[in-house]
Amino acid sequence: MKRTLTLITLLVSLTSNAQEIGDDTFGAWYMYFGTNKIAEKLSLHTEAQFRYYENAKNFNQLLLRTGLNYHINQNAIATLGYGFIETDGTFEDLQSDINAKENRIFQQLILKNKVGQFLFEHRYRLEQRFIKLGNTNDTQHRARYRIQVTLPLTDIFFLNFYDEIFLNLQNSVYGQNRLYGALGVHVTKDLSAQFGYLKNHFPSANFDRLQIGIIWNTDLRKKKAE
Repeated sequence: MKRTLTLITLLVSLTSNAQEIGDDTFGAWYMYFGTNKIAEKLSLHTEAQFRYYENAKNFNQLLLRTGLNYHINQNAIATLGYGFIETDGTFEDLQSDINAKENRIFQQLILKNKVGQFLFEHRYRLEQRFIKLGNTNDTQHRARYRIQVTLPLTDIFFLNFYDEIFLNLQNSVYGQNRLYGALGVHVTKDLSAQFGYLKNHFPSANFDRLQIGIIWNTDLRKKKAE
């Protein structure tokens, strides 16, 4: 059986429409990310994303992800993780009844550096994707690279930008590209929020997405008695 499933299949289901999809619909992603320290060199990654085809209706995708981080040093983090993704293909404009569920394993390396006031982060990720689409099961492999730049404006506000490319390790190599820009605010030492815009480009679709993200980093280690 030909392995022709790609991420665009998950997002818009099976369709032969060659025209651009999604250009006239402004959707939204509501996201939570956490790094939870459990030891000097170890932390847990926690993540939940709720993706809507429109701002707050026509639910599209649930993404849950977790992983174990090993902090090599303050500028390098290695992660082994797992993700569950459920995609609702019944978009109002496509009228499809095909949904997808995916179990995903990933390996990741993050490298950080600073140039002047600019904070750079390079994220390299490999994914093994086990996809169930209707009665069909498929296994796919993918590589991702994201370069992210953060610019502090004040002690409270900052700007965040990234570009991420997805490369399939089977069939057509190019999967998608995500370009993102946001204004961030440090609410507390451990809590921040970002309000941004994402341009998600596929070979035959473009999606404009509002992104609202909460980042909450905690230390779960027991405090030493004073």
